[in-house]
Amino acid sequence: MIHSTLPRTARRTRAWRASRIPLALCAMVALLGVGRPDAGAPLGVTAQAPPGATPDRVGALFAGGPEGGHFCTAAVVHSDEGDVIATAAHCLENPSTTVFAPGYRDGKAPYGFWKLTGAYLAPGWTDGQDPDDDMAFATVAPVDGGRAGAVEDLVGGFAVAAEQPDDATVTVIGYPRTLETPVRCANTTDLLSPTQRRIGCPDLTGGTSGSPWLVNGALAGVLGGYEGGGSVPEISYSAVLGAGALELYRQARS
Repeated sequence: MIHSTLPRTARRTRAWRASRIPLALCAMVALLGVGRPDAGAPLGVTAQAPPGATPDRVGALFAGGPEGGHFCTAAVVHSDEGDVIATAAHCLENPSTTVFAPGYRDGKAPYGFWKLTGAYLAPGWTDGQDPDDDMAFATVAPVDGGRAGAVEDLVGGFAVAAEQPDDATVTVIGYPRTLETPVRCANTTDLLSPTQRRIGCPDLTGGTSGSPWLVNGALAGVLGGYEGGGSVPEISYSAVLGAGALELYRQARS
């Protein structure tokens, strides 16, 4: 059964927990330079994600519009109609008032703002907030009715890939609430449990919930799950992408 709405809860998660980004991160950004979003940075280092095809498929989720501030992250995934995004289920408490800005950077939305037209969440989440079901998909349409085409036509979309090895190397791209540009970190992962994957990456603070976990350029999870994605910014989690999430994806893309 697919639910299209999610009631608001008081649960504290990575989506809303903000913390200050240390000056060391800014220094590392300068050291690494720009133009290398998918290679070149040491494992376990969080730095600014420069513009490019991969980061542009990732965007910030806003509460009602840019004036509401961005609170979560989402990413475009491949679909028949080109209109599907993936994020954490706990980021879709109010889908009717949430908008998506792919490639958002420095206060600008180069590909426009997109309203959510449908939300696909597992009953395990809507009924009991099961962290193993903290993964969701949504369909989007332009806020500006004059814009033609689908979001995937503009930025492309990630494939969705399940059954990754326990020690897969994952790249995470997301938007901390305290920054107006996305950050990126890659590292080898391991399993906290058969249903939860974890990664060691510093400074993935509030706002990075829903960030795509990419393995060889395909989405294999989103930041969320155990402890809402993590209680400290150095260790983050994702529910393992399994049959339930694949069914939600199938429903959304069709």
